[in-house]
Amino acid sequence: MPKKRWNIAVVGVSGVIGEQLLECLEEGDFPVGNIRFLSDSAEAGKLLEFRGRGVAVEELASDSFAGTDIAFFCTAVSESREFCPAARQAGAVCIDTSAAWRREPDVPLVAPEVNPQDISGFGDRGIVAIPGAMTLQLLAALKPLHDRGTVRRIVVSTYQAVSDSGKEAIDELHHQVLELLNGRSPDSRVYPHRIAFNCIPQVGEFLESGVTDEELDVAAETRRILGDSVRVSATAVRLPLFYGQAASVNVETASRIGADQARELIGQYAACELVDDPAEQSYPMPCDAVGQDLVQVGRIREDDSIENGLNLWLAADNTRQVAMASLRVAELLVENLLK
Repeated sequence: MPKKRWNIAVVGVSGVIGEQLLECLEEGDFPVGNIRFLSDSAEAGKLLEFRGRGVAVEELASDSFAGTDIAFFCTAVSESREFCPAARQAGAVCIDTSAAWRREPDVPLVAPEVNPQDISGFGDRGIVAIPGAMTLQLLAALKPLHDRGTVRRIVVSTYQAVSDSGKEAIDELHHQVLELLNGRSPDSRVYPHRIAFNCIPQVGEFLESGVTDEELDVAAETRRILGDSVRVSATAVRLPLFYGQAASVNVETASRIGADQARELIGQYAACELVDDPAEQSYPMPCDAVGQDLVQVGRIREDDSIENGLNLWLAADNTRQVAMASLRVAELLVENLLK
């Protein structure tokens, strides 16, 4: 019997995540029947190639989802909030990469390599939320440690690329580099300060408590998936990287996990690549992680300042992490839950 093919829509196909998802779909063998590319009016009419044929981008509207089985939302929060209900009304299951639904208790938040079982709760709302790129990276590294020694506390400093903020931020970094190299002072529109040759200790907007919404999201998403008893403190920093991200992680576990055992556990975990040979100056770096599916983990060492403490350094491709997680969620849906 031939494998069933599924009609899909990619909302925000012209954005950073949408383009990466399209690339992942091209590389893989997800059984696509009809595919629709949806974006704003400025992109409508453009012809994109998919698996050897041209597909025109359509303007996103409430009636765009007729006959769609799965709708990938690679959009801003406002668009996901506005159009996910329309997709649901048309009968589509929504996979959303924005922060629009991540805190909704009746919408499963799924990192497919960590908590795939939670996808079964999608039926109430018909939406599956994907964690942010940094949360996906963090969870991939911590899951094997959590399974063995139960993670109790996490202190993470994140180093995030401008592509998280979309194409406008990529263009701004490129423009600022050129301006500075030519002796001119560039304007800053996307970020509150110049990002070229700089780092900005602000990702997202500040809340009254002094944390940013990105820091709050990393903590909340991690706790939702690993468990409310896990304490998380995050500091998020924007770096002048186009793509790729990194994190310095200090983790405390309930039972001791030595550095050698941690290397063994992480090296055997499907979502991670162990890159940890200090004698050869081998460790994770964003430039090496870009284009890769796995989270690179290295600089693993014990932290003697706390009981049962470990330090890790991570790197991953931020956009690919989100796109691959979205595609894997779709695969889980069609393999186990959709008919």
